[in-house]
Amino acid sequence: MAIAEPAVLVLEDGSRYTGRAYGARGTTLGEAVFATGMTGYQETITDPSYAGQIVIMTAPHIGNTGVNSEDNESKRIWVNGFVVRDPSRVVSNYRAEGDLAERLERENVVGISGIDTRAVTRRIRDAGAMRAGVFSGADAELSPEEQLAAVRAAEGMVGQNLSGNVSTTDAYVIPAEGDRLGTVAVLDLGVKDSTLNYISARGFDVHVLPQTASIDDVLAVEPDAVFYSNGPGDPGASDQHVELLQNVLREGLPFFGICFGNQLLGRALGYGTYKLPFGHRGINQPVVDKGTGRVEITSHNHGFAVDAPTDGPSDSPAGFGRVEVSHVNLNDNVVEGLRALDIPAFSVQYHPEAAAGPHDANYLFDRFRDMVLEHKQKESK
Repeated sequence: MAIAEPAVLVLEDGSRYTGRAYGARGTTLGEAVFATGMTGYQETITDPSYAGQIVIMTAPHIGNTGVNSEDNESKRIWVNGFVVRDPSRVVSNYRAEGDLAERLERENVVGISGIDTRAVTRRIRDAGAMRAGVFSGADAELSPEEQLAAVRAAEGMVGQNLSGNVSTTDAYVIPAEGDRLGTVAVLDLGVKDSTLNYISARGFDVHVLPQTASIDDVLAVEPDAVFYSNGPGDPGASDQHVELLQNVLREGLPFFGICFGNQLLGRALGYGTYKLPFGHRGINQPVVDKGTGRVEITSHNHGFAVDAPTDGPSDSPAGFGRVEVSHVNLNDNVVEGLRALDIPAFSVQYHPEAAAGPHDANYLFDRFRDMVLEHKQKESK
């Protein structure tokens, strides 16, 4: 039996958690966040929204279903590091095509296992999300002072524009499924494959554009609507995407945004954004649709939120008419959705594609389709 190699997780407040090397060996730095899903680890690590972050899984047993080529949300793993308590020694699923630890090592993702991930989670809930580092292999032998210095020298998430790290560099098209209803221009800020598939399944040709796209690039595909995807980083550092969206809204194009796209719609409408203490991550967040009163269990991954009034419609500070907060998180009253009342635009903070996760919010893609079709009918009159 091989001797387990030591590893250590170091938080910027000086907290240290000693465990075993998992995945690649070496040093990785990033923002430590926790994800509360009991399943869906492959979708989590391949979600571009997690770029720049060391993800701590609160579920104790990870890796038992292995990995496969179907459940990826992008072409590669994006997490900076991966922290688990009890990695499965056996892969037990008929869909498995490989082992999680082997894939982490192959894609050079440094991880750590054998620590009390729920204790780390409680620490983050008390102190807030913070910079962290995982040190394994020879780097596990660095002095605690050297390791902590490396963590504290790392860049924090505030002020980081990471969309350029995760976006496509070339535009591409996903054809509509079934009867074609129109064209949607998608700004790829870290989009998940399942999101694109759900839009194309509603009858739209999906033109995926790089995050550097201009308003001329958007209009060149003759879209019937525009969509902003999820993505990593601080929405306060994405002025170019806010300006683009304001131009889209002035053109009168219908708009739908999720996650990062919700934050950017908030900014485009003139509201601010702020960093949450430890964010919302996982597939069990309760959200209420204020229009219907329906409570949805939803999938989340965000560390920032929109600062908008939740007690009724307000006037857009940027001059786009009236706006209402459409959805609210029942745990902490954080804004989870926006709906413009005088222009065709809405957004949600969570992931209606929910891969992995509950499908309570999948209807939002239907709402988007209906909004686009209604707008096209009005324009044709």
